[in-house]
Amino acid sequence: MASGVAPWVQNAVGGGAIGHTLTLEKVADERVLGRGGFTLTSAAFRHEGELDPSFTAVEEDAVAPPLEWTAPPPGAHELVLVVEDADKGHIHWTVWGLPPQKGKLMEGETPPRTGKNSHGNSEWLLPDPPLGEEHRYIFQLFAVDLPLTLMPGATLEELVRNLDGHVTAAAVLTARFEGHEVEELDVEDLGDVD
Repeated sequence: MASGVAPWVQNAVGGGAIGHTLTLEKVADERVLGRGGFTLTSAAFRHEGELDPSFTAVEEDAVAPPLEWTAPPPGAHELVLVVEDADKGHIHWTVWGLPPQKGKLMEGETPPRTGKNSHGNSEWLLPDPPLGEEHRYIFQLFAVDLPLTLMPGATLEELVRNLDGHVTAAAVLTARFEGHEVEELDVEDLGDVD
């Protein structure tokens, strides 16, 4: 286990050492994790399960995976999603403005408001670990007690500042993915290209 990572965060994430401080540890504490039965799941993978290549850089038409959550405890004004690589610290997605009720994001659905990922855009950053290296992608869902006033494209740092002291419940879902070779198209397969 990486030094300085709280045991409750390590238990929530599962797997080996965490290489950096996750948003969960920055803005929440053990008391709010799973509070009121708040959970996050996906029809595409189980907790600590393998992420399908259709949600990663391996496939050309990859999209964000589907997610589903239970209702947060009373008093929540909106839900916020942060997806981070536990091993390298990359930010894969920041989403806010989700209604504070039982809900879901469909596969590839565009959420209401998104911030910058590690590549500086507001899309689902496709997991792309090095060949043969497995990374863990931590989906962290937060219920907050006030509506966020962030502009679209906000950074994770701005989001964390707005979340600090306002998280009433949190849920965690971990996906694993090992780097694959991306099949290269042979120029001959393309036919006549101008």
